[in-house]
Amino acid sequence: MSPPISAACEGSRATLQPCARGMTAFRTLDDIEVAGKRVLVRVDLNVPMRDGAVGDATRIDRVAPTLTELAGRGARVIVASHFGRPRGKPVAAMSLGPLTEPLSRTLRGLPVRFVPDCIGSEAEATVAGLAPGGVALLENLRFHAGEEANDAAFADALARLADLYVNDAFSAAHRAHASTTAVAERLPSAAGRLMQAELEALGQALQAPERPVIAVVGGAKVSTKLALLANLIEKVDCLVIGGAMANTFLHAQGIAIGASLHEPDLAADARRIMGQAEGAGCAIVLPTDVVVTREFREGAASEAVPTADVPQDGMILDLGPETCARIEVALADSRTLVWNGPLGAFEIAPFDQATATCARAAARLTEAGKLLSVAGGGDTVAALQGAGVLGAFSYVSTAGGAFLEWLEGRTLPGVAALEAARKP
Repeated sequence: MSPPISAACEGSRATLQPCARGMTAFRTLDDIEVAGKRVLVRVDLNVPMRDGAVGDATRIDRVAPTLTELAGRGARVIVASHFGRPRGKPVAAMSLGPLTEPLSRTLRGLPVRFVPDCIGSEAEATVAGLAPGGVALLENLRFHAGEEANDAAFADALARLADLYVNDAFSAAHRAHASTTAVAERLPSAAGRLMQAELEALGQALQAPERPVIAVVGGAKVSTKLALLANLIEKVDCLVIGGAMANTFLHAQGIAIGASLHEPDLAADARRIMGQAEGAGCAIVLPTDVVVTREFREGAASEAVPTADVPQDGMILDLGPETCARIEVALADSRTLVWNGPLGAFEIAPFDQATATCARAAARLTEAGKLLSVAGGGDTVAALQGAGVLGAFSYVSTAGGAFLEWLEGRTLPGVAALEAARKP
């Protein structure tokens, strides 16, 4: 589990610059007076549950700083979140009720009142009864179809509960839902501490980075990351491509890859990306040696071979030591790193070695103050956790889809709504 964020910039190491206190593109908690006010806080409590208990409390931990700060400043805090995909109707198994106690524990024992609906007279009465510093947890927003439909009437009902709106759910910012966009248009709005930390970390990594900038991108499919790669080659100085998606790039160069997973129909796209990278002055690092096996299982016999010598029945499941050494040199030559995706089949040994080796190299450089490292999306958190370096990167995002869309250069509706609220 990544460390909880206890202030705007925490959850990241000292290599991140101090949080700016001047004008940003969005308001933060520093810009709003909350004492005695009803504050609707959009968070992401969509946590894994196992037998009725929270399986991983990372997302609860990460929103705790915003909620405790607001309560400590005398706000009447109204917590709103989605959970699962109930498709616009109540589903008992997707109720947020079971999170009341875990949320209270994370808030250092602060009592949390659960409200069995997120709008309506009962919700309004419960909020009206909150004392300054009190916290209420609303029922699952997605129990109403109006949430995902970004319905005006539903947004009006939510807005009636509060005087101010705080969005602390970057992981839901890529959705134009009522609680992420429409409510921000109806109430004075600001970013919570987690949202602020995410946006500032990503801004430092891609919008105003210290150069040279290196991106490490892995995973299985090129098809899911075409937009990401196209955006990154215009922003970074070096792009490392690993995982099974590297196989498609090798195939596109006419290199025989045996029985390895790849997407042959995307060979032209891979060649186009390589050509665009050359034109943009972005160096692409592809494997020169790989680890191959004849069977995909834990502890399977394997060997490292040059990419030109992959056997016909061999499967590439990891990068080889020579390629890892090249990546380590590239990392040492860089000042900013963006990492998305594992470099091999990290779930099973021994095919986790490239991911672990390169992640540990990045962690050492980060801890030495030589590299700002931002990672997130997909299996990245699990891969870095497996390498034992999750807490050593400058910032690790758990936002998933929102993180990927940000890397693709897309406008995130939830962020755009906060930026619009900042404008006079």
